[in-house]
Amino acid sequence: MAVSDELGLTAQPVLTLERRHNQREDLRSLARLCRRFGVAGIVVGNPLHLSGEVSPQAAKTQAFAAELGELTGLPIHLWDERLTTREAHRILYEAGHARQEHRRVVDQVAATLILQSFMEQGLGIRGQGLGKDGAEPVEDEGNEA
Repeated sequence: MAVSDELGLTAQPVLTLERRHNQREDLRSLARLCRRFGVAGIVVGNPLHLSGEVSPQAAKTQAFAAELGELTGLPIHLWDERLTTREAHRILYEAGHARQEHRRVVDQVAATLILQSFMEQGLGIRGQGLGKDGAEPVEDEGNEA
C-alpha cells in the first residue's frame, strides 16, 4: 500500500497488507487504513496480461475493487500494473538491496510506482481527464491510496 502526500505530488510506501482467508476481512482492513490516512480515492493495480487483455486475476481484482468502493464510498481507479513488480525489483537491486530482502518490500515499492504513475498522468484527485477505467476525475481533496 502507498499513499500520496497532501498535494498529490509524490507517493510513499506505507505497508504490505497481509491477506487473510476472508475477503470481507481484507476489505474492512483496507477501509480502516483509508480512514486512518484520510484517503479520498483509491488506485488499484489492474494485473492485465502483457497483451492488455483482462487476465483471470484482473477479473478478480476488478470485482474486489468494486466491493472496496462500495464499502468505503470512495472512487476507485483501476490502473495498469504490468511490469511494476519487475521495475520494483530493479529499483531495489540498484539501491543495493540483496535479492532475498526484496520479498519484504517489493509490493510496497510496486504500489508506490502504480500510484506515482497514476498521479503523473494528471489523474489524481485534483486531476483532469479520464482514468484508464474511464472514471471521471474527482475534485475532492485528500490522499490517494
